[in-house]
Amino acid sequence: MDHIEIDGLRFERFIDYEQIKKRIRLMGIDISMKYEARHPVFVGVLNGCFMFMADLMKQIHIPCEMSFIKLASYEGMDKGEVLELIGLGIDLRGRHVIVVEDIVDTGTSLRHTLAGLERSGVASLSVCTLLLKPSCLQYDFDNIMYVGFEVDKEFVVGYGLDYNGQCRNLPDIYRKVSKKP
Repeated sequence: MDHIEIDGLRFERFIDYEQIKKRIRLMGIDISMKYEARHPVFVGVLNGCFMFMADLMKQIHIPCEMSFIKLASYEGMDKGEVLELIGLGIDLRGRHVIVVEDIVDTGTSLRHTLAGLERSGVASLSVCTLLLKPSCLQYDFDNIMYVGFEVDKEFVVGYGLDYNGQCRNLPDIYRKVSKKP
């Protein structure tokens, strides 16, 4: 599909699955080489990372573990105010942790995620993200080590990224177009 429509919004194919697979393969090689003797723990941030994490793990050829977390906030809080990480079932003390994200936009969620994981006493903490929006970042991160694609202020869906809960299942990534043709 070159174009899709969701809730009256039109999206065009932006990054196809073949490009995604090629980039993930290279990321997997790079991570496997760097962490060869470290037995890293990959921590995926749900819900968006699930497709990326599944494909990435197929390209990691070293001993490793994986877990998933979800960000939670109390009812009534403004969107963007993250309070806690839930779901982590692994002791991370002294471990080399790689956080797997679908997209890093403003960096607010990532900042809270990293702070929570750092309190666990990790040996090292790095970030692997499929998409990065450098022009939207509101924080400086020196541990975003692995980036699949840099995108501008694109509104994107597909390959784990959703719009109102839809489109996560699409193999390609689509970006919103301003007007219908």
